[in-house]
Amino acid sequence: TTLAGSGASGSADGVGGAAEFKRPVGVALSPDGSTLLVRSGATALRQVCVAAPPPPPSFAPIVVPPSTFSADMAKTWGDASLPQGMVTFLVGDDEERIEYVTKAVLCARSPVFRTMFGIGMKERDAAEITVPKTDLASFTAFIDYLCTDQFDLGEEEGRAQRALDLRELAQMYQVPRLELLCAQALQESVAPATAVPLLEAAHTTGDGRLLAQCRRYVADHAAEVRASGGVEQLRDFGVAKGLLGDALDQVAELKGTVAARDVELEKVRA
Repeated sequence: TTLAGSGASGSADGVGGAAEFKRPVGVALSPDGSTLLVRSGATALRQVCVAAPPPPPSFAPIVVPPSTFSADMAKTWGDASLPQGMVTFLVGDDEERIEYVTKAVLCARSPVFRTMFGIGMKERDAAEITVPKTDLASFTAFIDYLCTDQFDLGEEEGRAQRALDLRELAQMYQVPRLELLCAQALQESVAPATAVPLLEAAHTTGDGRLLAQCRRYVADHAAEVRASGGVEQLRDFGVAKGLLGDALDQVAELKGTVAARDVELEKVRA
């Protein structure tokens, strides 16, 4: 059985018969049988794919549906069950204020607010509502979307984190179109400086699509990620370090096997 190489002398990486070797003296096989490390001569170390790696998982494109803003606004009149008046939100640990938000608009745009301000609920007549576990900028962007249909992540720096925070609010208040807009923005935010933080965020939130995209980006743009400080960030993001550490451990194991084989060959020659 030929695992790799065509029989012709040469030096080329490849899959199966596309690989070429010149006087190989040591061979190590990865635990899953997919990769060979071959030492030729004194210093040359080649990596050969015995079998093509499985393709990355595929996902359907993110499709954002048309806005329902006009239809939602039409629901704000002629319905006696809607609450009257406005509410002020006290946001985050510092209870920063977002004032004079119309309750009826919130109810028309979010089923969670519709329940919160429903008949018989204590919040229906409340003048102030406390919103913990978020920040003023993110919640302001959320309220702005509900009241004006504007999707604004602010300045370029920090857009990825804002999209993550806004998506969490969209999920919490059941605003699916905003959630899709955030997911779309996150896809577009993957870059050398953001790939590693987004990788951990995707793992933590169970976002398989973003996780696969970030892992592929790190693999394909390793030099750029390293230059942007991405490698150093791995020390601070334990989950991401674990995800990528498997590949590094496998390379180290293969190199260790080759080194041990070299020692055995030297013993035989002696």
